[in-house]
Amino acid sequence: MDMDGASSVVLQALTQATSQDTAVLKPAEEQLRQWETQPGFYSVLLNIFNNHMLDVNVRWLAVLYFKNGIDRYWRRVAPHALSEEEKTSLRAGLITNFNEPVNQIATQIAVLIAKVARLDCPRQWPELIPILLESVKGQDGLQQHRALLTFYHVTKTLASKRLAQDRRLFQDLASGIYSFACSLWSHHTDCFLQQIYARDEAAALSSLERTLLSLKECMLLMIPRMPYVITCSAWLSNNTARLFCVSGRQVGPDCTCREKLEKTIILYTKVLLDFLEYHPCAFIPLIQRSLEFAVSYVFTPAGEGVTFERFIVQCMNLIKMIVKNDAYKPAKNIDDSKPESLEAHKIKTAFFTHPTLTEIGRRLVSHYFLLTEEELAMWEEDPESFAVEETGGDSWKYSLRPCTEVLFLDIFHNYSQTLTPVLLEMVQNLQGQLNVNKKCIVFYNAVGLAAYELFDNVDFDQWFKNQLLGELQVNHHRYKLIRRRVIWLIGQWISVKFKSDLRPLLYEVILSLMQDPDLVVRQLKTQTPVDDFEFRTEQFLPYLESIFGLLFQLLQQVTECDTKMQVLHVISCVIERVNIQIRPYVGCLVQYLPLLWKQSEEHNMLRCAILTTLIHLVQGLGAESKNLYPFLLPVIQLSTDVSQPPHVYLLEDGLELWLVTLENSPAITPELLRIFQNMSALMEMSSENMRTCFQIVNAYIYLSATEFLQNYAESLCRSFCDLLKDISNEGQVQVLKVVEIALKVSPILGAHMFQPLLPAVFRGIVDGERYPVVMSTYLGILGRVLLQNSSFFYSLLTQMASECSQKMDQLLGNVIEMWVDRMDNITQPERRKLSSLALLSLLPSDNSVIQDKFCGIINICVEALHDVMTEDSETGTFKDCMLMSHFEEPKLSDDEEPPTEQDKRKKMLALEDPVHSVSLQQFVYEKLKAQQALMGDQGFGVLMETVDTELVRQLQEFLQGL
Repeated sequence: MDMDGASSVVLQALTQATSQDTAVLKPAEEQLRQWETQPGFYSVLLNIFNNHMLDVNVRWLAVLYFKNGIDRYWRRVAPHALSEEEKTSLRAGLITNFNEPVNQIATQIAVLIAKVARLDCPRQWPELIPILLESVKGQDGLQQHRALLTFYHVTKTLASKRLAQDRRLFQDLASGIYSFACSLWSHHTDCFLQQIYARDEAAALSSLERTLLSLKECMLLMIPRMPYVITCSAWLSNNTARLFCVSGRQVGPDCTCREKLEKTIILYTKVLLDFLEYHPCAFIPLIQRSLEFAVSYVFTPAGEGVTFERFIVQCMNLIKMIVKNDAYKPAKNIDDSKPESLEAHKIKTAFFTHPTLTEIGRRLVSHYFLLTEEELAMWEEDPESFAVEETGGDSWKYSLRPCTEVLFLDIFHNYSQTLTPVLLEMVQNLQGQLNVNKKCIVFYNAVGLAAYELFDNVDFDQWFKNQLLGELQVNHHRYKLIRRRVIWLIGQWISVKFKSDLRPLLYEVILSLMQDPDLVVRQLKTQTPVDDFEFRTEQFLPYLESIFGLLFQLLQQVTECDTKMQVLHVISCVIERVNIQIRPYVGCLVQYLPLLWKQSEEHNMLRCAILTTLIHLVQGLGAESKNLYPFLLPVIQLSTDVSQPPHVYLLEDGLELWLVTLENSPAITPELLRIFQNMSALMEMSSENMRTCFQIVNAYIYLSATEFLQNYAESLCRSFCDLLKDISNEGQVQVLKVVEIALKVSPILGAHMFQPLLPAVFRGIVDGERYPVVMSTYLGILGRVLLQNSSFFYSLLTQMASECSQKMDQLLGNVIEMWVDRMDNITQPERRKLSSLALLSLLPSDNSVIQDKFCGIINICVEALHDVMTEDSETGTFKDCMLMSHFEEPKLSDDEEPPTEQDKRKKMLALEDPVHSVSLQQFVYEKLKAQQALMGDQGFGVLMETVDTELVRQLQEFLQGL
């Protein structure tokens, strides 16, 4: 690129590239793209964006092109890499002055410098940090701010590097500049305070921006992987306490500094929280000051009028982390405690006195548990959103109400001896007062949260009968607060301490509350206490039809996705608990779910809830679920199709639904068979869902082996071959079990269809596979082939002998020898019996190799007889305990789930399986008699002499009476 006049040419192209006219814009962009690899292009861009006289949009674009060029061409090994000479010049130009007047461009230049620093600092750019430090100390306000901004972005980028050498370099840098960064923070805080007291808001805002940047810088340097102890107690405590004091007095709600000051204070508390989390031992000198600071502002009048919600949340989290921190607790055996743990525990014990704890407990309950006017207004105006707001995973880290409840729980748990009497006194004062004041609801909240701690101190059953039941029956509109809190309280206690015979009374109340005129009361998900250990189906059945109908009505009435998900969760729990007894009542739900599925196209989490409901619905309907197929099968198809974007959210639940649909299907349908086309792509993903995928394949085999294998065995075999190349031992077993099941269900077709996999099984046995579980599965597969498809076994033996250049007899001898040697690898009694049946099927034989291995075969048979034979104590005769003569419908207790259609298929299959239909005792006897007939008494006698006499004695004992 000829650089003579290049600046004007590039400037013209950049100007055209900012045009709104595509006819001008496109050619300019193409020209700039061609110049990207030309020497000198980035030097021109540097001159353009450093020229403050030019148009802002043009300069902005120049910065962006420069920034993109760093990613593509700055590394030495990159194609069209910048020359070292040009990079040296560019680095020098980037830090010549820090006087960019436009904030957005200044930020982009800071990011750009940080990108170069990531690649070149400190080796090729040792002067960067010293120049930044010098500029930050300067008197010029703009230059100081821009240098500080750059300093922050450079530190942030260097801190993100992960290689050990880079981390060591950063730690060296951090240890050198940490104290300076702290002093900067302190200095700018002082400036801000002086200016705000002098009512110079513009200067104060500028100082506050520098305070914020300095604080962010300190946070970057105080990161978890730094090994050295950071000492910063003075500036952490003192300056911020002063800073906070002005927030409610000098800096009112309308002050221009207000928003930035609150942000700075929140960032400060985040520094404290991070410091406490990553360096708890180094934080010990700060425990006292932090507790004094947080408790005084949150739990005493000192905070009135000056605190704001996010600050209260951070302070509560600070108290919680100090109270709960394991590093601050002595060991059970005091002598095993670390000195620092004892020191921290001593500080906490001295601070959390009885009066302090009592005040914190009372104030949490009586002040922070109260619903605010805003929350009450939300209840009236948008009850669904209000109900959803009450829930939420990690919301305690950010929201006041859940944060308050979590702090209460932790303090109560750690100081229960002090706080239990306080709470019990509050409860006792309530008892007998039916018309409870609204403010007293908060005590119910406290007793619900502390249920596990109060287990031995509260007679909840009596309280429920004597007071709570009455409160639930007061229907006045203004009493809805109490109705909701009382039913929530019962939900908290029901799995802790609640008599079983009171449940019908509770179900009566729930039935009434589910018809409450207030949606928030109706919507409380703990209203149906079916999801706990003490639930008894027979107690619930009289109320099932009414409660299920009302739940369905509620599902239709609510409109928010989160609310529908909550109601679906309860519906799913009910269906799961009552199982097949739900069948008479699900008609309306079955008709409604397709509509809800269609409406929820943009809401994948709601669709996940629908999938979960369908899983329980199919299990409840059993074989009747076939009536759902017109809706059910397209849902499964979409959820498990990896080419469809929703699969990211729906796949796990979709696979589970697919599996239970197959398990409960009475017969295969073309549509159900067609869905399996999704499976090959799922197998390629080789994800954590593979186990479910294998279960689905097995379910298809049990459902309709012939049709399934004829349609899909070839593609499945290819997938299995690919999987076996790179899969864990557990994964190999899962693959091989599918083959084993196919052979069990369909010995002829299964062996034919999975023929490509069988040589590897054969080789694994001959080579003595060293993983016992894999070897056991190999022997299970070969046992099936030998016992139930002997012609295929001998063709496989012929193939393997040819491949190994061995004689068939010699190879067969090796297989039998390894089988006998590895019998201990097989732990399942079914497979042990199968092995003995399979090896016995080689008899009678005049083959010298088989006769040579006769002793080993008898050894296996006797072992298997010990496994499967039980002795009749009356007759003294033995019987094979694995024999199944007919199919019996099991008698189920109320808590047991009925067998699925697949369970029935497995039972019917077992009736035909030699393992369950052939008496091992009889089979051994017949095979030995046949061998004796083949060889004659004398020859057979010689053969039996090769067997250990003790084994012969045990064998005769098992065979007596035949």
